[in-house]
Amino acid sequence: MRAFRAAFRRTTVARRRRRVRIPGWAPVVLGPLPGVAAVVVLALCASGVERAPTDRPSEARPTTVAHTAPRPVIVPRSAWLTEEATPGRPPPPRYDDRVMAVFVHHTDSPNAYDCAETPRIIRYLYAGQTGARDWDDIGYNFLVDRCGIIYEGRAGGITRAVTGAHTQGFNHRTAGIAAIGTFTAGVRVPRVMTDAIAALAAWKLGLSDTDPRATVRLVSSNSRSRFSAGTSAVLPALAGHTDAFMTSCPGASLAALLPEIRQLAARLQGRA
Repeated sequence: MRAFRAAFRRTTVARRRRRVRIPGWAPVVLGPLPGVAAVVVLALCASGVERAPTDRPSEARPTTVAHTAPRPVIVPRSAWLTEEATPGRPPPPRYDDRVMAVFVHHTDSPNAYDCAETPRIIRYLYAGQTGARDWDDIGYNFLVDRCGIIYEGRAGGITRAVTGAHTQGFNHRTAGIAAIGTFTAGVRVPRVMTDAIAALAAWKLGLSDTDPRATVRLVSSNSRSRFSAGTSAVLPALAGHTDAFMTSCPGASLAALLPEIRQLAARLQGRA
């Protein structure tokens, strides 16, 4: 009798060891399933518990390298805009989520100026745009003079994606850089000016990791541009005004240098 009881206990323990434990939530999940489906789900659950994730080698995730450039020296807006020049209070600036493209312009103003006069020249441009054109502010986000000095233009913050008023149809997700002067065919463009434009574009586009040599897709917001409103247009990330609008701006001489400016901007971002 004792031998029989000992054998019975051994058999019961062995059965318990082979028994599959079902999670507490299993009856709720498996209840409505047909018998065969429930068995399949149980098998999957058991398989998941038994295989430890550490048994599989970890996969290396690709890393992306952000291509940024140092911020160049930018003269603040307060250096050229006086209280006398702003009789009214301008509306608050508008913003986009990021800057994906830069448009290069020229101001179509005289070239023979002393760089000490630049603040006065920008005030003149500001007065023309806010007066005769009735704009709320100067349209360009930045201006560069013949000595390569960069000025903050439109209000809203140098580091932010301020919505400008420089390229009709494509003011969103872009920044406007104006070269102070007129650079039509045959006019020499100072090297320090193009270097400054490249440095500024490299920094501004680097904030969104955009290659200055690439193309980007932008949506036109105005049918007066080269593309009707709502059209998705593929444009250079570092473009001339004429790429998006029917104009000769930024002048044939400056437009011809845009490929060189793109290459320099890309190098400043650390791109090959």
